[in-house]
Formats: sequence, structure tokens, C-alpha cells
Amino acid sequence: MFKIGIGPSSSHTVGPMMAALEFRKFCIDNKAFKENKSANLRLQVELFGSLSATGRGHYTDGAVCAGLIGLHPRSAAPNTVWGAMPDLKQTGQLELGDQVVKFQPEQDLLWEGWLVDGNSLPHPNTIRFRILTEDGIEHGIEDGIEDGALKTNILCEKMTVSVGGGFIEPVDPRTGQRFLPTQQSYEKPLPYPYNSAAEFVDQCVTNDKPAWEIVIANEEAKGMPEKVLRQNLAEILQTFADCIARGLASEGILPGGLNVRRRAKSLWEQMKAGKAPGWSGNDLRPSIYAMAVNEENACGGRVVTAPTNGSSGLIPAVWKTLQEANELSEETLQNGLMVASVIGALVKTHASISGAEVGCQGEVGTSCAMAAAGAVAMLGGTPYQQEQAAEIGIEHHLGMTCDPIMGLVQVPCIERNAMGAVKALNAACLSLASDGKHLISLDRALEVMRQTGLDMNQKYKETSTGGLALG
Repeated sequence: MFKIGIGPSSSHTVGPMMAALEFRKFCIDNKAFKENKSANLRLQVELFGSLSATGRGHYTDGAVCAGLIGLHPRSAAPNTVWGAMPDLKQTGQLELGDQVVKFQPEQDLLWEGWLVDGNSLPHPNTIRFRILTEDGIEHGIEDGIEDGALKTNILCEKMTVSVGGGFIEPVDPRTGQRFLPTQQSYEKPLPYPYNSAAEFVDQCVTNDKPAWEIVIANEEAKGMPEKVLRQNLAEILQTFADCIARGLASEGILPGGLNVRRRAKSLWEQMKAGKAPGWSGNDLRPSIYAMAVNEENACGGRVVTAPTNGSSGLIPAVWKTLQEANELSEETLQNGLMVASVIGALVKTHASISGAEVGCQGEVGTSCAMAAAGAVAMLGGTPYQQEQAAEIGIEHHLGMTCDPIMGLVQVPCIERNAMGAVKALNAACLSLASDGKHLISLDRALEVMRQTGLDMNQKYKETSTGGLALG
């Protein structure tokens, strides 16, 4: 549930970048593409639904260009990523293995609507890549597409959906059917299988094991030793820390045209000087840390999807606040991330972490639940209390819309992370002060989240056509 990548969006930036990277590999390995001798090949990229509605504000076009030239969001430097589209505009062509394909982003990257070939979309975030021949050669997938006066043929194509958190899934370009991920099979069965929050808690209680030990055992059964797992978690924690540090040291205006001023540095300085009004000792740390990360995200910088980029500030803020207040060890912080990942995976399985599917309840709401459960685990709470904290985090974000102004991950996204961090800490405290018994289960709350997302009007699900996005 934690991916190191770039801002400003996991579903609209990281996902499309990964989809473009996979299409690049698909073409290079494609027999028809490799054997084609035509000098007139052109790449066409179509962005549908929410990708089209808010993609410009999410830098989707730049991310696609970066993936097409072979850059990966985890390893590529942000400056290199955002330099890809200007370079392609200048050259007007793309190298795919031994082939050179015409591609001019301003003409060949198309912002489409909510239908694909007259049919409904397989997902609100749908992207289609096509390699077209422009010389009338009678081969390819489909003949006879009229492109002005020029008859073109589809040499190869690939359709992908971006389902949130940087996750992508392939789609059959003919039928529009999603190839849903199948249950992985392992050489050994998982020692502690579960498919619901109730089952996870039962595994912890029945086997008298801390929640993170359940995760470690299952990951080892999948082939990842604890040492490697903790190395990965250490890298995530370091990325958290680096991102907060950059955010607290930076100032200026966020890009995109809204003229939103970065506030984390100023608020941090006010708080250190004892001038920031507030409660509990004027401690605005959770909100400031969250804003620092999300301001970095809004600039297209290096962040961790937690579980999405739109909610990337919440968990780092809670972890840093608790580390400072309780002198938590590195191992304890890693344990908290393991518990948080369980909650995020349950949401993704039984509801959604995509704002385009269920609104911001799936992004900030999920992150709040993950942070609350992880916080309880780090502070010594029981599995029952962890589940209760996660449910509180979900319950009090139900129905939250995703309505970013101008499609930018700035307003209301940055402050929502700040408020979500405070909610997560409160949820953890409420749970730790109780015995973990509560009326609504996390599993029930996830079903309500899913149904609420289905019932929510499309204009409130990352389209910038309703709510606060209207000004």
C-alpha cells in the first residue's frame, strides 16, 4: 500500500505513468510491431473519464510522456520526469526499441469523455494506447479508421485502468472487460489467511500474536524475508522524513494557476516561536507536517502513496508526531506501517481507494483509518482497539466528495490531510481509552463506503465539475 513515487496524484500521475511504461514494453516485445517495416507509424494516447476531466491539473500528460520514454516513478528524478513532455514536443517522435514512432503530445494525446467507442467506461480512469499505421497497409488489429482524409490501421493497442494508489489493471481493448487480478498462489499456503477485518483480528487473538507478526509471517510465506520487508519499510520512512523536511524548508506559490501559497514553513516557524494559536500546548505539528508533504506533492515532488498521493501527507504526519512525542523506535514505526497496510488492503479489496470511484472518502478517509490503526498498534493497543480506531477513521469520512478546484491536488486536498491527521490521532486516543468494543464493525463501514461511492453523483468524484470545484 506504500509506493515511492512522484506527485501530484497516484491515480492520475503515477498510474498513467506506469501504464505508459508498460505499453512501451508491450510494443517492444510485440511481434507485429517489431516486424512492421512501415516508416509511417504514429502513437495515439486517449485519456477517458476522470483522467480527461482533471488530468491537466494532475499532470497526466507529462506523466504519460515520461512513462513512454522509459522512466519509472520510483526511480526517476522529478525534474527528469517533467522534462519528458517538452522534449517530445520538440522532437515529435518516440523511440520504441528499434522502431521510431511519430508522437506529438499536443496532437496525439487526446482528452476524451465518458464513453469509449460509444460504450461505458470499464473504470472512471481509463487510458488507451494505439500504434497506428498511416500508409494503408492491410494488416493490424482493425482496418479503416478515418483520420481526416487519411486511412489508418491499428497495429497494436492496449487499454489500462488506473484504480488508485498507483495500481493499474489491464482491460480487453475489444470488449472493455477488466482483467481483474486473480488470487496469487504460493508454494506454501499463508499461515494466517484472512479476507476481512474480523478475520484478521481473530488471527491475532487466536494465535496470541501482535498484528505485525501476522503480516511478517504471511509475507515470508510469499517469499519476502522479514529483513527485506523491514529494509523496504525503512526506505519508506526515510522518504517520509525527507519529504517533510523539504516541505518545512520551502516557500512560494504552488504551480497550476490557483496561486496557492505554501504555508507549512510559515506555520512551522510560528509554532516554534510560540505564536501559533491552538489547543493542547499550541501543538499544530500533525497539521503542519501533513501540509508540508502535500505541498511537496502538489509540486510534483517525491512522495509516498499512503495509500494515494492525494492523501500522502496524513500518515507521515501522524508517524512523525508520535515518534517525537513518544520516542518510538524505528522498528516500532515499521510495525505501525505493517498494520496500516492491512487496513489499506482491506479498503482496496472491499471498497476502493480511488477518488474517481468513491470520492475522497476512499483517499483521505482510508489514510485516516490506516493511520489510526497503525497509531494504536505503535502505542501498545490491542487488535480490537486497532480495528475500532480504523472504523472511526472511516466512519467520520463517509460521503466525503472529491472536488478539487481546477483539478489541482491543492484545494481542498492539502487541508484535508491536515484535518485527517488530527482525526487519526483522536481516533487512536478514543480507541486506546476504551476496550475496543463498538457497535459498527470496520467491515460494515467498508461496505457502507463502497455503496456510498456507488450512490455518489459522478460530478463529486474527481471530475472538478461540482462542489468546491465550482468556486
